[in-house]
Amino acid sequence: MTSAVLLLSCPDQRGLVHAVAQFVLEHGGNVINAEQHVDHEAGVFFQRVEFDLDGGDLSRDDVGGAFAPIAERFGMSVSVRFSDDRPRLAILASREPHCLADLLARYTAGELPGDIVAILSNHPDHAALAAFHGVPYHHLPVTPESKASQEAEIVGILRGYDVELVVMARYMQILTPTILGAFPMRIINIHHSFLPAFVGARPYHQAQARGVKLIGATAHYATADLDEGPIIAQDVTPVSHRDTVGDLIRKGRDQETLVLARAVRAHLEHKTLAFGNKTVVFG
Repeated sequence: MTSAVLLLSCPDQRGLVHAVAQFVLEHGGNVINAEQHVDHEAGVFFQRVEFDLDGGDLSRDDVGGAFAPIAERFGMSVSVRFSDDRPRLAILASREPHCLADLLARYTAGELPGDIVAILSNHPDHAALAAFHGVPYHHLPVTPESKASQEAEIVGILRGYDVELVVMARYMQILTPTILGAFPMRIINIHHSFLPAFVGARPYHQAQARGVKLIGATAHYATADLDEGPIIAQDVTPVSHRDTVGDLIRKGRDQETLVLARAVRAHLEHKTLAFGNKTVVFG
């Protein structure tokens, strides 16, 4: 069964839920899932509606056009997706393997509703891992002098693969507008959740010295504001004075793999809507 997914946002006003539900009913659809949220401070309405296309009078190519009058009437921004979509994603990685290996394992196990079509890295370390999972690997070394040309090459490769989502699996390079502008709100990054505390190198050493009691991870859409893009997923785990720096690093890596996978899945399942510097993530 193929279902359509409408992701909507617009100024909050009367009749929105009724209009969307009536549209589905009039075209012979059946609502499978509906969830909405109102940002009362901004006065903005958000909704995710999934409905069955089978038995209705709309083909998948017709949904957007048929819904356009309603979108225009309410001033909606609308994204139309489908449950059988398999977005194409590429992974950017550096030396640390944990997030990359986790995503590849989930992909091979059929747990990700998308296709990993390429891995790009500024180091050669993961070529064998990529080959094991049958994913093309591109080694693109970078220096301060070559960064501009390297990023242009990255964009060319990503476009050549028709990539929809880019995942930074502990890619330890700061992205410039060359890449960010090519994939706005389509790049997911992962990092520890200490920020803005413990900035820079050796954050777990800093945290252990400070005696923190919680560590965690944050996944967000990458923007020009370093590590400050709209957050998609976060989680924490308790630690204590008994934990060594090595314990903190291990527990932090565990959180990073889980939180990144959760954020990637939410995007691939069409459950995220970015608004300003926030992200609405539907259940």
